[in-house]
Amino acid sequence: MNLDLTIKIGGAAGQGLETIGNVLSKSLLRSGFFVFSTQYYLSRIRGGHNTFQIRISDAEVRAMDENVDILIALDRTSVDRHLDEMTDGVVIVDRDVVELGSDHDSIFHVPMLKIAKEVGGNKIYANTVAAGAAIGLLCLGLDPLNEVLKGMFLKKGQEIIDSNLRVAKAGYDYVRENYPHGCKFNVSAPEAKGDRMLIAGSEAAGLGALAAGVQFMSAYPMTPSTGVLNYVAGHAGEFGVVVEQAEDEIAALNMALGASFTGARSMVTTAGGGFSLMVEALGLAGITETPVLIFLAQRPGPATGLPTMTEQGDLLFALHAAQGEFPRCILAPGTPDECFYMVADAFNIAEKYQIPVFVMSDQYLADSLFTCDRFDTSRITIERHLLSDQELRTKHGDYRRYKLTPNGISPRALPGQEGMLVCADSDEHDEFGRIDESQENRIRMVDKRMRKLEMLREEMNPPSLYGPRDAKLTLIGWGSTYGPLAEAVDMLNEDGHPTNLLHFNHIYPMPAEKVKETLARSKKRICVENNYTGQFARLLRAETGIEVSDRVLRYDGLPFTPMSIIEALREKQVI
Repeated sequence: MNLDLTIKIGGAAGQGLETIGNVLSKSLLRSGFFVFSTQYYLSRIRGGHNTFQIRISDAEVRAMDENVDILIALDRTSVDRHLDEMTDGVVIVDRDVVELGSDHDSIFHVPMLKIAKEVGGNKIYANTVAAGAAIGLLCLGLDPLNEVLKGMFLKKGQEIIDSNLRVAKAGYDYVRENYPHGCKFNVSAPEAKGDRMLIAGSEAAGLGALAAGVQFMSAYPMTPSTGVLNYVAGHAGEFGVVVEQAEDEIAALNMALGASFTGARSMVTTAGGGFSLMVEALGLAGITETPVLIFLAQRPGPATGLPTMTEQGDLLFALHAAQGEFPRCILAPGTPDECFYMVADAFNIAEKYQIPVFVMSDQYLADSLFTCDRFDTSRITIERHLLSDQELRTKHGDYRRYKLTPNGISPRALPGQEGMLVCADSDEHDEFGRIDESQENRIRMVDKRMRKLEMLREEMNPPSLYGPRDAKLTLIGWGSTYGPLAEAVDMLNEDGHPTNLLHFNHIYPMPAEKVKETLARSKKRICVENNYTGQFARLLRAETGIEVSDRVLRYDGLPFTPMSIIEALREKQVI
């Protein structure tokens, strides 16, 4: 990796920093760079302090650096808070608008408001001026930025497009004419390779659901899961999906179960607080053996907690939610690619085993923008596992919805097929679905349902190993920590500390024997998680008997960075 730069935009909610961030991210992607962008924002419409951070490189990046090369400061707070993060960089600030308490060498005045009014005729163009100034500091051409602006404002008419193009060029020209030597970073745009796109985890999950043939989605909007709901709803007409914004999360999961019972491929999206209200319906899915996909995007709790920040605090909640014992599956993608393919896999698992399947994300993965190659839809298969009318006639004359089978999976017909009665009940029931409270029947039915777990366990993917197989130190992670951990492993190996990463995305039921085999070579194991109690380490011990040597835990609402992991290992004297 030869090029590695970070741009941070700081300001209050309502100042448009997200617009600047998205415009720059897309422009830099079009310039041929790998781009990774993430946001820090508070749960308010106006005010507070928010940031949008963009990392660009000529090699793949999937985590954020802690050093900043260009800071676009829309208020004084951004300068005060982030000036010490600067390397040998530049702070772009409009000193006509922002009063500063210092004259640091890195501060460069760009009259964004003045240019916006004089060139564009309106102060609203100040953010476009900032985008042009940033491109100017990088010594890049304006064409990619112009193309992004044209696409963004296409529906607003040519006059708006032309105004944005003029002010972007004015901001660009101001830097080239006034900054020493014309620009700060003489960056050469790499040759674009492949068909890359910039996509958030939530968008990738929504796209995966559409590719997998989702037919019904119900949800109550809740950060950070709403991105999936919005994406599917935005394309529902094209794909024939029914999307229902329910009155609450209780109704949302019950609606999805009703749709699934009648044969629709169904899912819900929610966060921890919303899932708390779904727990009773989760038990209904368990005992009626109704397949459903639950996209659970985590954020810090309890209660409202930190609604716009990230955490991995709901793993054991998802594992144990609802009274009684019944099979479930938990998947946790680590990248947008995995979000896309794993959501599709989750539908197939849910319908094959007739169980609820969780896909667990979090704010960091859901909201961050990653550079990805175009997804391969040919890898997606749709497996419904439903009985046809002919199969019902020829093989199931006395159809039993909960027929006892060696693997616990009963033949699934839909209400209204060929005159067969499909009966379900939330009480314990016999093979036909009729209430049966006898002890003998209870044992048979619990055994039948739980047998599915052992078959599913054999199908679960083992964790992936990244780095040298015989490394002395093994970092263990799950879900969204993949990017920071993989970069930390690369840095540690470059510094002479042999390290590898064992990353889990198929969480439960855990393929215990495969995991034991993979971990047999490791001498020291450190589990890295975004929670206080080390929930995955506890699950690993419960499922495999394997103890970790130590834990690196973060629960301040922020994601890991590669350096934060390395610093934690140094503090523990592991390296």
